[in-house]
Amino acid sequence: TERDATSWSKGKLRELLVGIAMEIQAGCCVISELKQVEGEASCSNRKGKLIFFYEWNIKLAWKGTVKESCVKHKGLIEVPSAKDAGKKKGDGDILKDLVKTTGATKVREALGKYLKALKTGRGIPCVLKSPLSIQVDQASPPYLTVEQLYSIFIVKDLVQEVCKSPAVLEAEKGGKFHMFDGNITGEYVELVTTEDKLPSSWCTNKTSVFPPEHYATVALNFVPTVGQTELQLDCKGVPVCKEENTKSCWQKQHFGEIKGLLH
Repeated sequence: TERDATSWSKGKLRELLVGIAMEIQAGCCVISELKQVEGEASCSNRKGKLIFFYEWNIKLAWKGTVKESCVKHKGLIEVPSAKDAGKKKGDGDILKDLVKTTGATKVREALGKYLKALKTGRGIPCVLKSPLSIQVDQASPPYLTVEQLYSIFIVKDLVQEVCKSPAVLEAEKGGKFHMFDGNITGEYVELVTTEDKLPSSWCTNKTSVFPPEHYATVALNFVPTVGQTELQLDCKGVPVCKEENTKSCWQKQHFGEIKGLLH
């Protein structure tokens, strides 16, 4: 599974770099703008091996003030090295030296945070490339309607049968849930049914099975078709290192158990 991290990277670089402040007794300056960010980034999971690619040409604008003279100066930083914006010599050299030393260190630290975020895949928009779904045949018993299949995700006793362990859930908007001995936790973001309880019965939840404070958004769509009910899964925000594991868990521990429950 490969995902394009270019757009996410540009936003992340802007978030981490703009606003970096530097100060010494003689003056202070701040990175005020991401003037240029050209390049691309991607991450993929191939046969369990994580692969990351990134190539960037970055220019940052800085501005600052010499405290003694109150004169303001500005310039550019080119990653990976700092570059002066002007050729004039004077007290502005104090700020340029500050940018080259303290500024360069802080920029390297910010880029380190970017690379760490890229490698975890945290926050990078992602949809599982192969949508998961199961079909429940209505032509032979047990006949299962949309509402009955939907109830497997919101009725405690049924959830516990699927999980084969105690579960705690509050099946309402904002309600919390704990499943699989607490290994899956989250909340119901939305629970929607139409008046006639037909195609648009679905629920969305946030699930934490990843690094601390990282949540994926899972949307379940229950679709009645001729002779069967189809359950479609849309999962976003999965860290790249967890994509295959997440897909396998849904296929085996959720969909597989549901099929077993019906026979």
